[in-house]
Amino acid sequence: MGALKAVAVISGNNSVKGSLQFIQQPNGSTHVRGRITGLAPGLHGFHIHALGDTTNGCNSTGPHFNPLKKDHGAPTDDVRHAGDLGNIVAGPNGVAEISISDMLIPLSGVHSILGRAVVVHADPDDLGRGGHELSKSTGNAGARVGCDQRNGAILFPLWGSFEIHSKGKHEGAIVGTCLLTSAS
Repeated sequence: MGALKAVAVISGNNSVKGSLQFIQQPNGSTHVRGRITGLAPGLHGFHIHALGDTTNGCNSTGPHFNPLKKDHGAPTDDVRHAGDLGNIVAGPNGVAEISISDMLIPLSGVHSILGRAVVVHADPDDLGRGGHELSKSTGNAGARVGCDQRNGAILFPLWGSFEIHSKGKHEGAIVGTCLLTSAS
């Protein structure tokens, strides 16, 4: 069996948009690669949130994915949420090129991230070290700019070909859906 793959389509406040591909390697690590545009230049918290629900905008995505009930931390920390992927960096043009490998975001198994939300935040993630009251729960990363009342990014598995459809005709709809087809 080949590597497991998933995709997330980011859409959000103002002109924030992008796409991400997740590939689980045979050694168990998952590689995330993609591009997000329309961000303010600088660092932005980047997380997997517990829920794939965007019926109430980003608030519906819940907290960071944290199946082991640990404090917030950096991706390299032993104590961290599974969904803590640190920061992405948007250049002066507002574009963030993403390439991250992580062992705690599998695409299969009991702690799979499939069906959960990918969220980009307005501010840098302090990686649990900022001393703010939110540091140990959210990294004090600020507003969720990767989705709004109508948009979100949900991880969908890929088998063979796929299509992404815009379903923005009713409020709370997810902008990225995936038509799954079997590999031929």
